[in-house]
Amino acid sequence: MAEVLDAFTDWRTVDEAVECLPHEARESVAVVIPELVSRGLLLAEGSQEDTRDEALDARWGPWSPEASFFHFATQNHIYSEASGDDREALAAQGRPPIFTTYPEADRILLPRVPGRLDEPLGQVLYRRRTHRSFTSAPVPLVPFAALLSSTFGPADYIDAGAFGALIRRTSPSGGARQELEAYLGIRQVSGVTPGWYHYNSLEHSLELMAEGCTGEDLSAMCGNQQWVEDAAFIVVLTAEIERMLAKYRNPRAYRVCLLNAGHLGQTFALSAVALGLGPFQTGAFHDKALAERLNLDNVSRTPLYVLGAGLPEGEWASIPAGADMETFGLTTLQAKTTTPPARPA
Repeated sequence: MAEVLDAFTDWRTVDEAVECLPHEARESVAVVIPELVSRGLLLAEGSQEDTRDEALDARWGPWSPEASFFHFATQNHIYSEASGDDREALAAQGRPPIFTTYPEADRILLPRVPGRLDEPLGQVLYRRRTHRSFTSAPVPLVPFAALLSSTFGPADYIDAGAFGALIRRTSPSGGARQELEAYLGIRQVSGVTPGWYHYNSLEHSLELMAEGCTGEDLSAMCGNQQWVEDAAFIVVLTAEIERMLAKYRNPRAYRVCLLNAGHLGQTFALSAVALGLGPFQTGAFHDKALAERLNLDNVSRTPLYVLGAGLPEGEWASIPAGADMETFGLTTLQAKTTTPPARPA
């Protein structure tokens, strides 16, 4: 069957395919082809499926097959409420620890001084910017610790029935699974030796994963973006897959992990602004290299998102110029037609 599929790397008739398979009997090939078409493994030229494939390729081509497969393969999940017995069975399979800790690691206990987070929300929202320029001064330990606590620490605990107690943070999390852990590359924070750490939210501490962290290290891990060299620290949001999988067995749950990372990223950014720091976030990073540096297996614990901050270099240093008339002259504001795009058949 694989050989028959390989014969259709381009549009071909049955006779043309048979010529590509001289060692196969025409009768057997003629029987296999309709079966492959019926199962969606082969498409007939000009069919509705072919038209839809062309439309997908035109819009998703550069991201295919990886992104398009993930998006469409997880698109039509049927949601149904699990029975009490099902929930009990899932819970009985294991209740993953709600905290990640490294008991044997060297650690720094962080101060518990409350952060300055009482600035009006409206002001923080409109002051929030992505910063790319930082001073050479280290980030003070107190606001740094307050940022970790307010973003990644537990706010309180909820009763999840058969699953036991679960953590509630200041950001939403699907099913309160809180599967995301914060690992850090710290270059310049007062009182913290440069290195790679895990934030232990149970005891509000930093657990040393690897010694040494330079600006060049941060840049190399973040897709060689040179400006990252000046950041005081980065935060690597890492998914503990088991926590999510213990309750949600459908692959669509991975989408929720990504959404949760975004929630934490926004809380991190707003809290950093309120604490006088300049935050940033980036999707450009080297997953495998980060996992190796942090001693993660990149299977059950895998990086999803990178955040970071430093002391901003001037209030507006990292802010792009505002759009003017010339800028809007180069901008497509809306489609030329009000006719809705045709839906694939």
